[in-house]
Amino acid sequence: MKSHTTSVKVRYAETDQMGVVHHANYAVYLELARIDWLEAIGISYKKMEEKGIMLPVYGMQFSFLKPALFDDILTIKTMLTKTPRASIVFDYEIYNQNQELLTKAETTLVFVDMSTNRPTRCPEYILEKLK
Repeated sequence: MKSHTTSVKVRYAETDQMGVVHHANYAVYLELARIDWLEAIGISYKKMEEKGIMLPVYGMQFSFLKPALFDDILTIKTMLTKTPRASIVFDYEIYNQNQELLTKAETTLVFVDMSTNRPTRCPEYILEKLK
């Protein structure tokens, strides 16, 4: 469907004493990439929340193939492979500056109506942007 790439430079604070990115930072990288993906198709996450829709993470899976290291330039490829309904599933591939595949990931997020705190269908304005 739609894919987008985002670049992130690994900061020293994201690594352990061996210069390897700590696994907890990958959730942040995916969030940055997701918000960047939304902006690339013309959707502001902030405005979506102002309209009463939030997207909490329901599930997250990782396959760590190789470590990311301090000072690496990571390219995060974010892909949407199916039309969202009440949830939206993103697939990710993270590469270093040598185009080595480091990590594969998937996140599932649920559209939630903030006034009821209940799941809801994907807003029509998002579906329109995906056509």
